[in-house]
Amino acid sequence: MTIRYEANPPKILPGVDIDESISKFIDKIKLISTKCDAIHLTENVLGFKRVSPITVGKIIRKEIPDLPVTVSLRVRDKTKEEIESFVAEVIQAGFSGILILMGDPPQDGQKDSGLFPSQVVNSLKEKQIDSKIDLYLSISNKANFSKIEKKLNAKPKGFMTQVIQNIDQVKNLAENLKGYSVIPIVLFPSDKNEKSAKFLNLNLEQFRENFPEFLSQVHQITGDVLITSPSDFSGLNEFLEKNQV
Repeated sequence: MTIRYEANPPKILPGVDIDESISKFIDKIKLISTKCDAIHLTENVLGFKRVSPITVGKIIRKEIPDLPVTVSLRVRDKTKEEIESFVAEVIQAGFSGILILMGDPPQDGQKDSGLFPSQVVNSLKEKQIDSKIDLYLSISNKANFSKIEKKLNAKPKGFMTQVIQNIDQVKNLAENLKGYSVIPIVLFPSDKNEKSAKFLNLNLEQFRENFPEFLSQVHQITGDVLITSPSDFSGLNEFLEKNQV
């Protein structure tokens, strides 16, 4: 049974003290880590340049050694050599898993690598990397299972979903992905996260009033859930303090 928190490392912005941003970020992780079972670190969400998840992940591993840390790895803006270096560093740092995904287009117009997540998983498995760290792929919340053959053939440890909208989506994914770990991503339905919800075409009213029950149902189906709250850390922290799934 696992409750994970998705954390976006600080953006790298002109005139902003990076060390101070990292320090504040680590303080937040220390606070919320007492209320969840694991942390997932993203990489350059929406293509914006952020502090490396490896950099902050190493600090988390040092400060909170018993807290499992997973990390996203974007493949569209990395060469094979850069991917292998990233993976080696993550393993050495003691992370527990890697979500390998295409990633949003970079904002600086960087050329696409042409690599695909399932291709990268296959390559890493040929090197037996999966014996050292869990490898995950992403999956749509409305997956067409007849069109994800390459992902299934790659045989990752499991799948992290797009942000889910209802229980039926979770049931469908769990039913069709038996034998894999399924980690549904759930958006914390607060007013501050409304902008993110609109971006995802997600109607928060579907589960705003009964969110504890909704979260509990998701967790009962898969035994694992990743909560994201990009614009409302305090609200989610307070919710987790008051509610135990």
